[in-house]
Amino acid sequence: MEFRTERLLLRSARADDLKGLHAILSDPRAMAYWSSPPHQKLDQTRDWLASMIAIQPSEGEDFIVEFEGQLIGKAGLWRFPEIGFIFHPEHWGRGFAREALAPVLDRAFSVHGLPKVDADVDPRNGSSLKLLGRLGFHETGRKERTWLIADQWCDSIYLELDAGGWRQRRP
Repeated sequence: MEFRTERLLLRSARADDLKGLHAILSDPRAMAYWSSPPHQKLDQTRDWLASMIAIQPSEGEDFIVEFEGQLIGKAGLWRFPEIGFIFHPEHWGRGFAREALAPVLDRAFSVHGLPKVDADVDPRNGSSLKLLGRLGFHETGRKERTWLIADQWCDSIYLELDAGGWRQRRP
């Protein structure tokens, strides 16, 4: 499956995405607030990619994001109803995440009929919190010490967007 936005191609993951995805998942900047440390070995990314490819349509929908033919990130609902996105730092600050998430959210509510979409964000990740806020997500709770990543405990801010909120805020 694939679809286009003004500048991006969102498509299903393929085995040949391994090197491009590893460039993101091995980058400490990109992984600073992710739920695992940066990938040290290509096999870690291979396993991650295999699980992305194997996702059942009833469980989630995750997309590779391309800009000008280059893999720059991933965006989607790896497991309904939780949204997730990660982009290579070279492409931060250009509006790609917002552009990619809009059709993902459209599909979540119109195609999959989800009543809401959730997000779990590290409180230190101000950019993601700001982006999700602009998309209409609101905070539903906070919890300390939710993720143990490389011997460091991280906290969570929980966010939610319902279908009505999305229709009102749709970019």
